[in-house]
Amino acid sequence: MISTEQYQEMRQRFLIDTDHTGRFIVISKETGIKYFVEPIGNCRTNWGDLDPATGKITGKYGVKYRGSVDEKDSLITEEAGFENITTLQPGISPLYYIHKIDIERARERLQS
Repeated sequence: MISTEQYQEMRQRFLIDTDHTGRFIVISKETGIKYFVEPIGNCRTNWGDLDPATGKITGKYGVKYRGSVDEKDSLITEEAGFENITTLQPGISPLYYIHKIDIERARERLQS
């Protein structure tokens, strides 16, 4: 378990440059649980300017604003205090998965 101060620091770091990293936090209205979401991988889109005459991409913007991070740059680790870390397969919506897990956790709370 991490302290409140550590949580605040992690939250601040997590939400820096979200356009570039794709990171976001979902707070459940049902359970109050905070779910940190971090897309891992490379963008499949070529970034640049579309030349209308040739239809080709010109200019290179690299991986700026790709909406994900490399696995080595992930902030979601056990060392950082995260629990129940789940990696989803490509194509699975993190919002759907969070909703599904949150319903299960809400049921568990009602039964206990």
